[in-house]
Amino acid sequence: MSFSRRSLLKASAAAAAIGGIGAPWVARAAEAEFKYKYANNLPDTHPLNVRAREMSAAIKAETDGKVQIDVFPNNQLGSDTDMLSQIRAGGVEFFTLSGLILSTLVPAASINGIGFAFPDYETVWKAMDGELGGYVRGEIQKAGLMVMDKIWDNGFRQTTSSTKPINGPDDFKGFKIRVPVSPLWTSMFKAFDAAPASINFSEVYSALQTKVVEGQENPLVLISAAKLYEVQKYCSLTNHMWDGFWFLANRRAWEKLPPDVRTIVAKHINAAAVKEREDTAKLNATVKEELTAKGLIFNQPPVMPFRDKLRSAGFYAEWKGKYGDQAWSLLEKSVGKLA
Repeated sequence: MSFSRRSLLKASAAAAAIGGIGAPWVARAAEAEFKYKYANNLPDTHPLNVRAREMSAAIKAETDGKVQIDVFPNNQLGSDTDMLSQIRAGGVEFFTLSGLILSTLVPAASINGIGFAFPDYETVWKAMDGELGGYVRGEIQKAGLMVMDKIWDNGFRQTTSSTKPINGPDDFKGFKIRVPVSPLWTSMFKAFDAAPASINFSEVYSALQTKVVEGQENPLVLISAAKLYEVQKYCSLTNHMWDGFWFLANRRAWEKLPPDVRTIVAKHINAAAVKEREDTAKLNATVKEELTAKGLIFNQPPVMPFRDKLRSAGFYAEWKGKYGDQAWSLLEKSVGKLA
């Protein structure tokens, strides 16, 4: 994935301003007592990596060079599955991972991806910085990993189409849409009577171009990066799922750090997460403008009709059963009654 040229240049300049772009980036200083690796799956110039470098430099400065965190972006150390295994084994000390993927190890971690649960970012941060996020972090720790307090932003997913805008749930009926290989996605779109097709992302452009599917769903940044606007006409801001990246740590590596050092490291990681959220919000606004200029037609349908359809189809009841009463009640405390 890569950004539009304009966004890429901006991000590159920001990265250069804080010490240069490298793959991986390594702080140049005296030998550190703790040399840790931080891995992620995003491009070098993504706000997450720009802020991670800034974070690493701040940690090194405040610990007087004791802690050095080297940043390995863009799946340099392996796929998400590989890196999840590595962080559990100690091959990688830090790793950011989508809750939807982490759910293979921690089922509760995908609860933030429930369809049409979150109407906006204000509701997301209230929940994920509050009791729901606290519950998920507790489940992650039960699985043997440490996790930072603040979740980083991946974004809301939007729906694109070559045939029609999605103004309400009825527009999904019979709609051929590409989805990732995931029970949560397939379950949701089947509840809308759509025709979801699980297709690898590398094949999405050609599938849209040849009309194997009519549409797909992804965050705006990825819609731009993959040039899907070339084979799609409409973009409906459905905000149907929100996803974020949990900042995970290997427990043994984390506990090796002295308590006062842990406090410093956590402080800067969480501060960087908040800054990355702000960066991503600004980038999304810019990307929407760019996509509009490229001819994509935007609309923003109301949320409640989609929620009502999922409720009547039994989607929420099904997933409430999977997550359990405690997790579901915390979700509904933040977003309102679903099931």
